[in-house]
Amino acid sequence: MQRLTHGTCLLAFHRSLLASLSLSLARRLVAVESETTIHLLSLQRATGLEGMGDNALDDDARIKLSIGSREEGDDDGLFSDPYGLAFDIHRGLLLVVDSSNNRVQVFSCDDGSLVSKFGEEGDQPGQFSFPWGLAIDHDHDRILITDKNKHRIQSWSLSDHKFLSCIGQQGSGDLEFYYPQGIAIDKHHHRIIIADRFNDRLVFLSSIDLSFLFSVGGIQGSEPGEFCFPSGVAIDDDRHRIIVTDSSNHRVQVLSLIDGSFLFEFGSNGNQPCQLFYPQGVCIDNQGRIIVADTDTRRLQSFTHEGHHISFFECRRNEYPCAVAFDEHRGLIAFSSGSRVHVIGANQWLADTFSWRVDRHRHAPSWMKQTVLTMTMIRSLVDDSAMSMIPNELLFEIFSCL
Repeated sequence: MQRLTHGTCLLAFHRSLLASLSLSLARRLVAVESETTIHLLSLQRATGLEGMGDNALDDDARIKLSIGSREEGDDDGLFSDPYGLAFDIHRGLLLVVDSSNNRVQVFSCDDGSLVSKFGEEGDQPGQFSFPWGLAIDHDHDRILITDKNKHRIQSWSLSDHKFLSCIGQQGSGDLEFYYPQGIAIDKHHHRIIIADRFNDRLVFLSSIDLSFLFSVGGIQGSEPGEFCFPSGVAIDDDRHRIIVTDSSNHRVQVLSLIDGSFLFEFGSNGNQPCQLFYPQGVCIDNQGRIIVADTDTRRLQSFTHEGHHISFFECRRNEYPCAVAFDEHRGLIAFSSGSRVHVIGANQWLADTFSWRVDRHRHAPSWMKQTVLTMTMIRSLVDDSAMSMIPNELLFEIFSCL
């Protein structure tokens, strides 16, 4: 009788497990697909998106969901100038600054349903006057929002969305701002970086006590390190860089995260690839690619971390993208366009943007992480199976739906 080794037994077990898993997954995926279709149809009816075939974005298969309507509004789930976006990756939420409605609306990343909202118009602490940018500071459990027309920064609780504090007033001195817009968190140095738009500078605050540290720029110009109405700011943590959309110079500047010194720039005025026309929002994906909301050309553009053009994602004729955000946990890109917010699967636009990494996806449920790791091990042993062709990021999306 043939002697079975441990490896032979393990391989036989994995083959039988694959067969049962494949059948089970197929049945579950059919159910998930049907349920997802129902969710998206309900979302379209609720937001007035059903039957809008004349809009190219409505027919784009890369879009997972859209929130809002082509018409501006102040009802729940509608927007008037959605100019700021951020993902709460721990809770699976998308936060949208609804600027002209002077509020922040919070949506589920799963189906786009409204979870909560906060803010109202006014000049008192806890009220807004055309808020613009926001950043999530997980280390201090808070949301930081640039209250643009009141030239200040507001802090709100991330857990319960209650007002905490505000700093700033109009001016060009320490802890003074002049229409601040973009904001980002520097986790390495415990700092907050703000695009102080009309002061043509970046302001660096301590994330510990919100005290002023230093600023860079401050003189309007087009030379390296000078700004003309900077708008968006993002952090490339892996390369220790600051990415800034220098809007009226139609370019992106890349600075050192250590001291804000100039490293390089890319972009020029125009509508060709690698040209920009009034760029505003910016974010970094988990491969270090730079994604820019190229507002007046009505498109998103993606670049390598060195500033070389990769691709663009076009919006409809009358919709100008202003904000863009990346969810490293779920592999999603959100962007605002007109009075709507669209969410696309990153890999469906940019290949290999999103890949499963336990260190980056540590907030996923433990059962999902273990399942993906187990399937990875099985595929490494059974090279000729259909399962071996499924990438980890697709497995992650499959199990997140089950």
